[in-house]
Amino acid sequence: MTRAGVQTAYEAEIPGDDGRPQKVVTVQLNKFPLLEGIDETALKNIAGVLQLRSASKGQPILHKGGVGDNLLFLLSGRLQAVDITEDGREIGLAFLQAGDYFGELSVIDGLPRSATVVACEPSIYGLLPRAHALQLMHNQPLIAERMFKRLASGIRRASGFRTILGIPNAYQRVYALLDYLAKTSPGGLVVIDRLPTQQEISIMVNTSRETVSRAMQVLIQRGVVEKDLKRLIVRKPETLRQEVNAIRSISD
Repeated sequence: MTRAGVQTAYEAEIPGDDGRPQKVVTVQLNKFPLLEGIDETALKNIAGVLQLRSASKGQPILHKGGVGDNLLFLLSGRLQAVDITEDGREIGLAFLQAGDYFGELSVIDGLPRSATVVACEPSIYGLLPRAHALQLMHNQPLIAERMFKRLASGIRRASGFRTILGIPNAYQRVYALLDYLAKTSPGGLVVIDRLPTQQEISIMVNTSRETVSRAMQVLIQRGVVEKDLKRLIVRKPETLRQEVNAIRSISD
């Protein structure tokens, strides 16, 4: 896999469906937040076993209930973790951006995957075998500390999503999700960078894409939010928050 090792950067081949090299990409392991600051020997060990794969838009990368035999790193693209309910509905859990890692729960406890992960756009990811991932956690306290914090954050995020899904009104669920995703930029502007598509939002709040579209149009017409390419500017954050808490008779 490794074609050239220069400190923490190396070139690796992505195999196609026929097993032949599809393309060669440069991997910089120290750019991943999880791996930043660990010693070069550990990074070289990872480089020696990390296997790269590519996924097209809509392609599943992990399946709920599958074997958790790898820790995964997203090199490029965007993914969404989803859960499948007993009646076959998809519920969006979280988005993964380049630099994120995932699949750690099954690596830690050895149990089947707890969610399905699907590519939202063409993506490249790396597979680190479970044995090497566990060795990394045991030998690198900084890695273990970062994972613990990530797990704690995930539990808090899941609690927030459960609260949103518990809101009976679909419009309010959409507004609550937007309020949850909105962040204040350094300049003071409240924005949602890389706004999820209406289909992705509908999965996350358990409603139809048409309902999401109507709810968004209400906010746009009232000047509460403004679309700006792939981001959403929240012009009136307090009004959005009030809409979340308001009692409305709009039906799903």
